[in-house]
Amino acid sequence: MGGNGWAVGVDLGGTQVRAALVDASGQVLARAAARTDAVGGPGAVLQQIQQLVAETTQGIAPSVLGGVGVSAPGPLDGEAGVILGIPTLSGWVNVPIVAWLQEALALPVRLENDGVAAAIGEWRFGAGRGLSDFVYVTVSTGIGGGVIADGRVLRGRGRLAGHIGHMTIDPQAEVCSCGNPGCWEALASGTALGQYARQQAALAPTSHLAAFGAALDAKQVVASARAGDALALELLEREARLLGIGIVNLLHLYSPELVVVGGGVSQGFDLLHPGIAQHVARRALPPFRGTPVVAAQLGQNSGLVGAASLILLPG
Repeated sequence: MGGNGWAVGVDLGGTQVRAALVDASGQVLARAAARTDAVGGPGAVLQQIQQLVAETTQGIAPSVLGGVGVSAPGPLDGEAGVILGIPTLSGWVNVPIVAWLQEALALPVRLENDGVAAAIGEWRFGAGRGLSDFVYVTVSTGIGGGVIADGRVLRGRGRLAGHIGHMTIDPQAEVCSCGNPGCWEALASGTALGQYARQQAALAPTSHLAAFGAALDAKQVVASARAGDALALELLEREARLLGIGIVNLLHLYSPELVVVGGGVSQGFDLLHPGIAQHVARRALPPFRGTPVVAAQLGQNSGLVGAASLILLPG
């Protein structure tokens, strides 16, 4: 680790690539972001990562940096440092991202699934601090997550545990990007919320949402719900139901002390929480009903801080 205990966290997402300089207390000292060059493929995105790392560490000697932690959608092999395949990004198959970045940056690099990295961030520095058992759910371009069980990160065979977005919620529903019908991600991710909102807004010309047309997304649904738009409120009611169903599954599987919800859609968590709590109370077995569901304390920084934690607090 560098003398000052600093590391860079990188979050590779389907929409954005982000980087942050993080200190040993989990504080974000600098941030930078760019829209993911999905068309350019892995080579172009790796150049983006180099640029973002340079921006966040400008004026800092490499000798004081412990390294770079990268969080990315899976499936991936964290031990080998290889991204096996990202359904939401074309061309990302068997990409040796750690080897490439270590050569380009001349720094140690570690790789982790994005949901697991965010769970680690919330465990070390956020809402899950001091807990032995909790589940993190990120609701963004897709749905991912991570599980802390018995005081350690649950990794599973091949370090592939935690692909919670690919639980089947409704086998008769939309086909997920992974090819399976009815995944939680296909129904309740930010992308799915935006798609469903566009369909419904086309049928409701008096709604505020109709004015956005093809540009309507989950963020605008939340903003319109805050303004009292009836359709937007209905859409968030449906979203809360879908999230609640998935969270009940997680409660029954892992018996956590807490469920933490992050990602872009969590910006509307205060509007979603009553519906989520209602469905947990209705559907969960009695011993699980009192489990709190809370918003990520680190907000949009959970994954960045968690990625940096791979360097700052290895293990």
